Amino acid sequence: MFENNRICRLFGIQYPIVQAGMVWTSGWRLASAVSNAGGLGLIGSGSMYPEVLQEHIRKCKAATDKPFGVNVPLMYPDIERIMEIIIKEGVKIIFTSAGNPATYTGILKEKGLTVVHVVGSSKFARKAEAAGCDAVVAEGFEAGGHNGREETTTMVLIPAVRAAVKIPVIAAGGIATGRQLLASMVLGAEGGQVGTRFVASEESSNHPAFKAAVTAAEEGDTLLSLKKLVPVRLLKNEFFRQVAAAEQRGATPEELKSLLGRARAKKGMFEGDLEAGELEIGQVSALVKDILPAGKIVRILMEEFLDAVRNPF
Repeated sequence: MFENNRICRLFGIQYPIVQAGMVWTSGWRLASAVSNAGGLGLIGSGSMYPEVLQEHIRKCKAATDKPFGVNVPLMYPDIERIMEIIIKEGVKIIFTSAGNPATYTGILKEKGLTVVHVVGSSKFARKAEAAGCDAVVAEGFEAGGHNGREETTTMVLIPAVRAAVKIPVIAAGGIATGRQLLASMVLGAEGGQVGTRFVASEESSNHPAFKAAVTAAEEGDTLLSLKKLVPVRLLKNEFFRQVAAAEQRGATPEELKSLLGRARAKKGMFEGDLEAGELEIGQVSALVKDILPAGKIVRILMEEFLDAVRNPF
């Protein structure tokens, strides 16, 4: 069914499903499980020291003979060392985000890598295409973690980006079911990047308490926060309420940065502190009600997708 799908051909994968490279979530176990199931697994380098990333890449190569990639937030420290390791270890696919794609795309392309950049607007999609990226991830307002300032929803963003660029578009934000994947492709995407659904997987690196909180979430339990710094969608908890109160009284970016402190996401998502931690997750958590093996999640997504194709109504 996907023989002519440009995303499947670009990455050499069976299904047009990309597992998001999320901080404190996407290690080698999750990436290799998704790749082995026919999707594209991504290691999330944003929460890894360079030597830790190197270890995850090597373990992923040992766990799968299928394509996988690394997600790199360009604003993070040690970026030069991160890029050196990715190239040295022979990774063939890199997703970049949170920065200017022109900085590294040319260098990576010269080394033979496939480069994809995450964008939140048509403007930045055009910039990514001009920089030489092979595809873009168009991430809508519904997504968890760091988010676009424009607050454009996935349903509006995908057709806008599709009209703006000629390279393949991968939809992200609010995709946790096969029917949602099909909807994004009807709008012009050629694949879907799935994050929140894989947080609630057996192989994700998240603390069990955070996984349980994700499956317990209901509609309205997440909100975009910290807009004066870098907007991020969070599950509501005590830390979120402190941020909301600070923002309501007009706190400066410096005050918000002090409140955020260091390792706040690690505290919540990796260590399981559900009150003091930063809990990054998407709106679609309201539809995620169980924790499953990543391979089963891929299989269910495709079963739901095919059922929706056959029975759209």
